[in-house]
Amino acid sequence: MADPVLVPHDDRFDPGMPPEEAARRFFEVMRKRRSVRSFSDRPVSRETVEWVVRAATTAPSGANKQPWRFVAVGDPETKRRIRLAAEEEERRLYGGRASEEWLADLETLGTGPDKPYLEVAPWLVVVFRLTHDDDGGKVYYSQESVGLAVGLLLAAAHHAGLATLVHTPSPMGFLRELLGRPGHEKPWALIPLGWPSDDCTVPAEALTRRPLERTLVWHAPPSGEA
Repeated sequence: MADPVLVPHDDRFDPGMPPEEAARRFFEVMRKRRSVRSFSDRPVSRETVEWVVRAATTAPSGANKQPWRFVAVGDPETKRRIRLAAEEEERRLYGGRASEEWLADLETLGTGPDKPYLEVAPWLVVVFRLTHDDDGGKVYYSQESVGLAVGLLLAAAHHAGLATLVHTPSPMGFLRELLGRPGHEKPWALIPLGWPSDDCTVPAEALTRRPLERTLVWHAPPSGEA
């Protein structure tokens, strides 16, 4: 096996402040992110979508195979077809496919089978997971890789002042069919992207985050200097 070609890491990001302060400032931005189900039809430029997706593609991936595809849907008729198909699957979910416990958990968020925002939001970003690359080559850790990319996409959209929602109707095969994608692209998430409506509300339950002591476990000296 040939040795990898290595180059100097001379483009490191320098926040210009101590790391503790930089991390705190990023947290202060991200803590205001919400999953939104009430969008405005106010336009969002293609350039904005391009930069958001570029940010997503900076994510690490297994063997750098980048097993993702982002399809930005702005055509009103296609958005309507996606909405109708997604609602059909959601009605099956709420009508018996989901367990009572699952439905009870969803009830606190006020969700339901109707998804009008899929037509209102100016863009739907449909994320596909590649099971092999376009030339038939293998990909590795594709689920994890796509998840990392979607996380960065949400952060980039929020940083731009936009709202998003991760919608995962199940099954999602209709997305591949409606968008004419090849068989090695598996739908992973459907993400409306746009501005929140002027009268947008969010569930109070979604504002609650578990305290850090229930989330972070230390195996190091408290100073963090290990």
